[in-house]
Order: sequence, then C-alpha cells, then structure tokens
Amino acid sequence: MKTFTLDELKNGKIFSVTFVKRNGQVSNMNAKLAVKKNSKKTESSSKGNFTVYSMNNQRYYTLNLGSVLRIKCNGVEYYLA
Repeated sequence: MKTFTLDELKNGKIFSVTFVKRNGQVSNMNAKLAVKKNSKKTESSSKGNFTVYSMNNQRYYTLNLGSVLRIKCNGVEYYLA
C-alpha cells in the first residue's frame, strides 16, 4: 500500500477530501493546494495542519491531517483513518 504525503496534491489538481470538523460532523470538500488567488495565508504543514482552497465556496480552510478520513486525487483514494 502506498504511503500518502501532501506532495501528492501539490500538482495543482482538484481533489476530494472527507474530514471530521471540530464539532464532530463529517464533511466533504473539493479543494486544491497551492492556490495564490486572494491568499493572505501561507501554506502551512506545521503541527499537522495544511491550508486548502475550497472549490465549493472559494474560501481558504486549514485542515488538520489527523482529522482527514479520505482523500481522492487522480482516481486514487487514500484512507488516512
């Protein structure tokens, strides 16, 4: 089984992510990494956090890698939890 790294997503392609919000609710998002449009945030991978740009509502979000359940990119699904 292939090990997942965030480098897999830095190609600028849209990916799907399923994660658990702070309130415990499971949510889905279509997102991209490395979007510079209107960005006031920097990409951060400190403390397991990373910044994504939501294609659903054109906003930036910081996700914790520990809260991510699944990522699908280029037809490949990665299950992290």
